[in-house]
Amino acid sequence: MSYVDQGMTQGRIYSIIAVAVLHIILAYVVVTGLAYNFVKNVAEDLKTFDVQEEPPPPEEPPPPEQPQVQPPPVVSPPPLVRMPSPAPPIQTVQTAPPPQITYTAPPAPPPAPPAPPRTVEPARARANLASYVSDADYPASAIRAEEQGTTGFTLSIGTDGRVTNCSVTSSSGSSALDQATCRIMRSRARFTPARNNLGQPTTDSVSSRIRWVLPAE
Repeated sequence: MSYVDQGMTQGRIYSIIAVAVLHIILAYVVVTGLAYNFVKNVAEDLKTFDVQEEPPPPEEPPPPEQPQVQPPPVVSPPPLVRMPSPAPPIQTVQTAPPPQITYTAPPAPPPAPPAPPRTVEPARARANLASYVSDADYPASAIRAEEQGTTGFTLSIGTDGRVTNCSVTSSSGSSALDQATCRIMRSRARFTPARNNLGQPTTDSVSSRIRWVLPAE
């Protein structure tokens, strides 16, 4: 059943194709013939005619010749003379004169003070310093304490030969003996004053010692 239907379908298809091809051929013949007739009719309707050209316009007469006029001579303007501008006035500036510098020499240094006179002759005791001390000068407190020893001292001698000061330089171990030494020297000792290089009396100092020994009973 299916096989018979397939054979009938293919036959119909071939028939349709043949009809279509035939229609195309007929259409081509019709169109080609109509076009030919249309072109032929149009060509017959066209009429040829001659186109007449317009005559050229008459030539104008040439203009009359104008007399040649000589141009006026060119006169160059006079050259411009530039006057030099006046120079600006010179301004002078008055400068103040330089100040006068006065050099003053430094003051001379003061003269050196004269050298102090020097001692050329020392002070001399008028007697042995130990002779100014006696057993009666032995302090009672030192006797009771049985104190004895040597007292060193320095005396300052004035220009008049007198003792102006006494200082203990080494102690005897007893303040009573030391104090007695300076008291006796200030009150009893006398000196020839020292003299300087000008021959004038001057101050001096003298150092010495006093040995204190308990007096015998």
